[in-house]
Amino acid sequence: MTVMNIPPLSSEITGDDIRTPHIGLTPSESEWVHLIHSLPDNLAKQLACLIEADKDRLVGVFYERLLQNPDASPFLSQDVVHDRLQHSMRGWLRRLFVERTMDVAVFVAEQRKIGEVHARIQVPIHVVMQGARLLKNEIVHQLQSQTISLGDFAVMADYAGNAINIAIEFMSQAFVSNTKSDAQTDEAYRAFALSQDVTLEREIQRASLMEWSQSVLFSLYGNRREAVLPQLSSSDFGLWLHHKGDMIFHGSPVLENIRADMKYIDTVLLPAIAGAGEDADQNLTELIESFKNKTGEIKFLLAELFQVAAAMETGRDPLTRTLNRRFLPSILSREVKMASQNRMELSVMMVDIDNFKRINDTYGHGGGDHILQQVAESIFTHSRASDFVFRYGGEEFLVVLIEASAKTAFETAEKLRLKISGQQFSLPDGGSQNITLSIGVSTFNGHPDFSHMIKTADQALYQAKQNGRNRTEVAIPLS
Repeated sequence: MTVMNIPPLSSEITGDDIRTPHIGLTPSESEWVHLIHSLPDNLAKQLACLIEADKDRLVGVFYERLLQNPDASPFLSQDVVHDRLQHSMRGWLRRLFVERTMDVAVFVAEQRKIGEVHARIQVPIHVVMQGARLLKNEIVHQLQSQTISLGDFAVMADYAGNAINIAIEFMSQAFVSNTKSDAQTDEAYRAFALSQDVTLEREIQRASLMEWSQSVLFSLYGNRREAVLPQLSSSDFGLWLHHKGDMIFHGSPVLENIRADMKYIDTVLLPAIAGAGEDADQNLTELIESFKNKTGEIKFLLAELFQVAAAMETGRDPLTRTLNRRFLPSILSREVKMASQNRMELSVMMVDIDNFKRINDTYGHGGGDHILQQVAESIFTHSRASDFVFRYGGEEFLVVLIEASAKTAFETAEKLRLKISGQQFSLPDGGSQNITLSIGVSTFNGHPDFSHMIKTADQALYQAKQNGRNRTEVAIPLS
């Protein structure tokens, strides 16, 4: 059997010292220090060899069992996630049992980071606990198959179980903290959304609903057999309701009633109208009347939905009127989850104003702010009502393009870039300035952590800058 290189025990912590809390450490951190120094060198090496030799099987058993769990499979079924998590877990097992991280701060930071990722991709905490239990059982079974004394078996089994328990404890602390923070952000976004000009928003969505209704009726005036009736769920109103509306009014029974009416229109009324024969004028008249009634009912429900709106603290960037960056985790993680569960497309654009520092240096921050406001207006113009526009940094904007493929996102980015490069931007002193944009585009590839998509968009933006600016680059997904 190959002997692993195990770090020597620290001579600074020995004897009774390891059984007492250490200055500056929490009780759990002290437990880890005690545990890591309590395992004799010979048993530490033996356990390390066992884990090193068996880590691939342990990881395989772990994921095979979890994929059978309906609560876990949505998060683990994507190939890109499956491969990356298997690799990460092998490393975690090695650091826990083979390398045995002696630095308590490093150990705790790693477990907390894992817990934060679990919270971002919304892996249920009980799934993580089940995985931990499974791992401990497998390690015990392996120890039972070894030719060792009962005493050595008890020591190693106790160490393995406690090491995993302490690691999971730190993960859970970070998981709960992040989940609570996300819930608070969700509520803050709803409060912000309801604080906007709700009357204007209501009128915009009512107009959008009526525009769709008219487009259906106009389609019937031509050759009805060849008419393509647009679905309400795919209209601007439907997209708004499915994404922004759901976020703002989540849980409202009125929202569910609108959804039910929308589904009835798309799956029952529109197919029936499209399939009505030329000799079924009476039936067609009745169907169209039902269509008008259902549309009117949605209009009424929409007005009722907006009655819950109240003036509350706003959450927009005061300069550009874009969304505050603090809402990004809540919104993007939700959109990523929806894209994964419903096989929807999702893309983001990272937009940066080229040479913005030069503008500030030349015209002062007042001139720079004036440019930022106009760029934000242009971004809003090239975005749909269902998209989300964030002020990401000083001169950076992040646009979440819902139900948009890489091709659509690239085309949207190029239209915006060309529009900006071809116009004159006014300055407070009455002058004008030409500017250009560099844009990075990233598309959802199945990874449930929203930060993965932001990272790839940021890489694409960096590539656009490196390649001369005033261009759009599409991200290559991280391996």
